[in-house]
Amino acid sequence: MTDRLPHTARSDARDNRARILDAARAVFSEEGLNAPMREVARQAGVGPATLYRHFPTKQALIVETFAEQRRACHAAVRDALADPDPWHGFRSLVERICELHAHSRGFADAFMAAFPEAMDFAAERERTLRGVAELTRRAQDTGQLRPGFVVDDLILMLMAHRGLQDAPRAARLTSSRRFAAYVIEAFRAAPETGAPTPLPPAPRLQLAYSPSACLFDGLVS
Repeated sequence: MTDRLPHTARSDARDNRARILDAARAVFSEEGLNAPMREVARQAGVGPATLYRHFPTKQALIVETFAEQRRACHAAVRDALADPDPWHGFRSLVERICELHAHSRGFADAFMAAFPEAMDFAAERERTLRGVAELTRRAQDTGQLRPGFVVDDLILMLMAHRGLQDAPRAARLTSSRRFAAYVIEAFRAAPETGAPTPLPPAPRLQLAYSPSACLFDGLVS
C-alpha cells in the first residue's frame, strides 16, 4: 500500500504536467503569449498552485510549451540545408516556417522574444539563424535569391506574418500559404522563367474581423 502511494503521486504529477502543457499550447496558440496563466490553469483543470509547482514562471511554461515547435523549426532548416538545390531548399523553408507559425499564434512571438534565463532556447534559436544564414549564402550563390537578402528579412517576414493571426483559423492557414508564395516571389532574384507557378487559393476574408477595415470604407461595395 505504502509503495503504491508514491507511484500514484508521481503518476498524478505527470498527468497534471501533460494537461498543463496541452492547455498552454492551445491557449498560447490562439491568444498569444499575453494570455494569463489562470486561463492555462482553467483549461488544464488544475489549480494555480499546481500550475506554479510545475512551472514557477510564465517564461518557464512558454519555453517548455514551444519545445516541439522549436525542434520542428530547426528540422525545417536542417532539411533545407540538405536539399541539393539551395533555392528549392530556401523556398521550402519559407513555406514550412509560415505554416508552423500559422498553426501556433504564440510561437512567432516566443521565437523572437528574449528569454535571458532560457539558455537552451537562446542557443537553439541562434543555431537556427546560423543555418538560415548558410542557406542564404548558398541560394545567393546560385543567383536565384536576391543578393540584397539578409537573415533579418526573414524576421521581417515573420513580423508581417503575425498580422494574419486575427483571422479565423481556416482563413489563417489559407492566407499563410498565399502569403508565403508572395514572399518567395519577392525574395527571388529575377522573374520566374516559363509559366509562373500558380498561387495557392485566395482566402475568403471578411473585413468585419479586421481592425483596419476602416481603411477600405467607401472602396468596397
